[in-house]
Amino acid sequence: MSEPRDQKLANRNIPGMNRHERFVEVQHAEHLGATLKRVFAYFTRERGMVIFMLSVVVFGTLCGVYAPSLQSQAIDMIAGVRVGNLLGAVILMLCVYLLHSACQLLQGVVSAKLSQRVVKNMREELFAKLVYLPVRYLDTHSHGDVMSRMTNDIENISTTVSQSLPSLFSGVLTIIGTVAIMMWYCWQLALLSFATVLLTLLATKILSGRVRKFSRKRQQLLGQLNGTVEEMVSGYRTVVAFNRQNKTTEDFCQTADSLTKVGIKTDIFSGVMGPIMNCIGNIGFVIIAAFGGYFTVHGLISVGVISAFIVYAKQFSRPINELAQVYGQLQTAIAGAERVFTVLDEIDEDKSGEKLKENERMAVTFQNVNFSYEPGHSVIQDFTLTVPSGKKVALVGATGSGKTTIVNLLMRFYDIESGKICINGQDISNVSRDDLRKNMAIVLQDTVLFSDTLRQNMKYGNEAASDAQISNAMKMSRCDDLPRRLPHGLESVLVNSGENISQGQRQLLAIARAFVADPRILILDEATSNVDTRTEKAIQDAMQRVMKDRTSIVIAHRLSTIRDSDIIVVMDHGQIVESGNHDQLLAQKGKYYELYMTQYAGFAT
Repeated sequence: MSEPRDQKLANRNIPGMNRHERFVEVQHAEHLGATLKRVFAYFTRERGMVIFMLSVVVFGTLCGVYAPSLQSQAIDMIAGVRVGNLLGAVILMLCVYLLHSACQLLQGVVSAKLSQRVVKNMREELFAKLVYLPVRYLDTHSHGDVMSRMTNDIENISTTVSQSLPSLFSGVLTIIGTVAIMMWYCWQLALLSFATVLLTLLATKILSGRVRKFSRKRQQLLGQLNGTVEEMVSGYRTVVAFNRQNKTTEDFCQTADSLTKVGIKTDIFSGVMGPIMNCIGNIGFVIIAAFGGYFTVHGLISVGVISAFIVYAKQFSRPINELAQVYGQLQTAIAGAERVFTVLDEIDEDKSGEKLKENERMAVTFQNVNFSYEPGHSVIQDFTLTVPSGKKVALVGATGSGKTTIVNLLMRFYDIESGKICINGQDISNVSRDDLRKNMAIVLQDTVLFSDTLRQNMKYGNEAASDAQISNAMKMSRCDDLPRRLPHGLESVLVNSGENISQGQRQLLAIARAFVADPRILILDEATSNVDTRTEKAIQDAMQRVMKDRTSIVIAHRLSTIRDSDIIVVMDHGQIVESGNHDQLLAQKGKYYELYMTQYAGFAT
């Protein structure tokens, strides 16, 4: 097996689904009870706010349930079947309705604050966990999936806390209170009113099932459409160069036609949901009016009770629909929380160990090292190598030969299976990872700069570095003219991780950053593979200065960059097949000779 592949599978955010998001496929947690228990633990930290929110919900619900009764009394007073102070009843009813509205407003404010506090704590814990996870975890998990847990899953939890939980509590209380009062007023009319609930549930089940089915298809097609557009825009020159405009347009139109048809069906079924619910509600009103009138004529109830029943019927059906929606949101949120907790339960990278012994010299020794990313698939086999202090050792070989794995093992991104890696005779398996890496710096093939000022990027490996040290490092790295070209010098912000400067400039800055860190061991992993020949020469000159009298390990495919290395190690299938300097290896006419002649003499591979 070769080195682990960096699985950068970014999840695409698919727009345009807000109207039907309640119908998308619901995710379910595998361990519901345990997940709920851990979620509730976050709420206990905000116990006071939770109690206050529940109190507001209960009081608001009681006001909403009590108000129609006051309306019934006022109507009966007007009809003359009840004696009382009509003006006082109307004022009281107005106050109760105002209190109900105020509670709903306050409920929204409190639940929003509660949700943000809960997800803030959860998001901080998750991020703190991510930065201390072993490299193996991020190598073996999709980056898009990890990002989704930090963004989408956390956002689902936030939305549920701010919207669904208050609706759940108030809905349950409203149903209980409404049913109790309706049964108390007239149980016969209440039972007749509840018949429409069956129609509501049946219609919701049928229509939501159809909308969910077409929404999933719509989401899939929208993803395909976005992918087609993204590929066309990013690869436009290739499309034009091969005259594929017509074919690309045809593929796009086919997907767009399918999306249109599915979108129409989705909109139709979701659009008829409201009218059908209104129709069922109107049927309920007809039932209440007809049977209510009959009961009134026979003296079972008053006219005011009929008006109250009409309000209660509407008040009863609304939370039923809301609870059906809330259930799906809760399931998705709990599933998201479980995904977050899965990351939180991962074991942190072990940072324990002794300090690396202070020494100006840094000799690295690999002794019979064996390693595999997966059991039974060996990557490094009986690897033995000594990197003398202050010398430059180059690792060359075909892709998958294990060069980068050697670097991963030296920096303890992974631990070896057998053998030993020592620095000045000290086994690094006993050394703290933090202390070990503090003495190393690495320049990667894919330059990583951050969206921050040029100064802060230079100080990334040494926060105590002065401007003089930064200036000297940039001068040594042949990029000291860059601050003068930028509008604000060292305070200039690198936009989108350095998109406002060239690839070669980013590579030179990465070398300068390594020089600012002043490491005892320098690792260069394909540091010139993405630049042109002229820039490569500048980078080589910079690297020579940085690596002078410094223990260095260089990984390179371009053999021109390592001709002056003190030792060149040729690897194949995780083993050393040749070693020596450039002239010695050419004279042997072995593997290195074949690689060299392939690059510079035009030999076929």
